[in-house]
Amino acid sequence: MKKSKRSYIYLALMVGLVSLIMESCGGNYTPKPRGYFRIALPKKSYALFDSTGFPYSFEYPKYAKLVPDREAGAEPYWVNINFRGYKAVLHLSYKRINNDLPTLLEDVHAFVYKHTIKADAILETAYSAPERKVYGTLYDIEGNAASALQFYLTDSTKNFVRGALYFYTRPNKDSLAPVVEYFRKDVVRLVDTFNWRR
Repeated sequence: MKKSKRSYIYLALMVGLVSLIMESCGGNYTPKPRGYFRIALPKKSYALFDSTGFPYSFEYPKYAKLVPDREAGAEPYWVNINFRGYKAVLHLSYKRINNDLPTLLEDVHAFVYKHTIKADAILETAYSAPERKVYGTLYDIEGNAASALQFYLTDSTKNFVRGALYFYTRPNKDSLAPVVEYFRKDVVRLVDTFNWRR
């Protein structure tokens, strides 16, 4: 009799324990949203790029490294602004206008709008500084496109510069948003301080 009483208590404890475990697994489960690592961004400070022989000058962030473009097909006065540690590069290419401004503008349009497949929207902001003879357009490319920001600047007669910000990582608009916004301010500073030297 004692043996069956012990078995009954043991069985009751097991049923109770299993019931408790099953009850704790039930209920309403709410998944947590996916989180991203916090990105430490440096304090803003700028240096003047005013290299002898270049047809332009501008201010760029001190936490970036400005280097000549050494890629195949690169032309004189092409430079890259490398944002070290962020897998981002702002490519700047220069062209001398030779009665081909409409062609250069069409090329910019084609480069920007090839991102339409992945972009949620492409916002255009016109820029004009007649006192410096600097005119252009800034393109904000929203979404999971490879390039988040592009622009061109021209004096309409002799000089033309095109810029494109690329991230060398898988595009994810949610995780890159704070970095894109941070570097956008640097691009705006570049545009606001841009001058032609010839």
